[in-house]
Amino acid sequence: MKLNDKKILVTGADGFIGSHLVEKLIRSGYKVRALVQYNSFNSWGWLDHVSQEIQDSLEVFAGDIRDPHGVQEAMRDCDVVIHLAALIGIPYSYHSPDTYIETNIKGTLNILQAARHLKVDKVVHTSSSEVYGSAQYVPINEEHPLQGQSPYSASKIGADQLAMAFHYSFNTPVAIIRPFNTYGPRQSARAVIPTIISQIISGQQTIKLGNINPTRDFNYIKDTVRGFMAVAESDAAIGEVINIGSNYEISIAQLFESIAEIMQVRIDMQSDSIRLRPEKSEVERLWADNCKAKRILNWEPEYAGYEGLQRGLTETIDWFANPENLKRYRSNIYNL
Repeated sequence: MKLNDKKILVTGADGFIGSHLVEKLIRSGYKVRALVQYNSFNSWGWLDHVSQEIQDSLEVFAGDIRDPHGVQEAMRDCDVVIHLAALIGIPYSYHSPDTYIETNIKGTLNILQAARHLKVDKVVHTSSSEVYGSAQYVPINEEHPLQGQSPYSASKIGADQLAMAFHYSFNTPVAIIRPFNTYGPRQSARAVIPTIISQIISGQQTIKLGNINPTRDFNYIKDTVRGFMAVAESDAAIGEVINIGSNYEISIAQLFESIAEIMQVRIDMQSDSIRLRPEKSEVERLWADNCKAKRILNWEPEYAGYEGLQRGLTETIDWFANPENLKRYRSNIYNL
């Protein structure tokens, strides 16, 4: 599917991944409508901080993914929907699981119902590597069993299954993208990489972290955005679940050491009990098999392996080192 003559709606466009995706789509010459969370400050989230050129080329719709009427209005006249809007903080899902069901499952249902009614050409639904739970084998391919080890991951499993149910039941043209741990500029400080970087830059003497033993497959934002665009463009992706990951595994402890080395600091880390997940809820290992993405999408990470991670971390550190960016973070406060 060529996107040149299509109008694309991006939900969650005000967030970390969504804002980067909107920028890339606009720079690629596509027509984009951004669904941002309505608020009384008239803020577009991270889209407030993109260039004026991007803002002037963008159509913005302020609404709420939980409102079916508003979602249908946002989708009207759009050909492709890239659905990112979600609650994603795992710790907050222990605190307020109801909101995850309303946002992640009901919000996805609203997208699917509107897509069916409006007969859109494609829905790209965003999953999460957390749906796999702790790896039963590695690398993790798309056939790996799903296990909801947190209310967040359970809500994403529900949303994924609902998306596929609409494809099977009503022939809704759905493709599911399953990114592994994306990182980069603008990511929330509730995530581990911004947590480490922002604490170091802010002059903290000891870095507070949760469990440092689990491993993750970190995917740089530019690769994730390229993955979204590849899924949106691929007719073969319809009816498929596709991992987007670097196929490289690193522990949180090793990650901390890598960041400290790049930043040329000697600093200690300390386990903070408030940052620990409940024991059975911790996902101990995530490592992506990205063969399907290579086969179907002709996508592969440009920030691959140890060297790619080092480049991505360096770009992320450079962004956080800008005082104008760092001042938007409260590194001394743990953010659920």
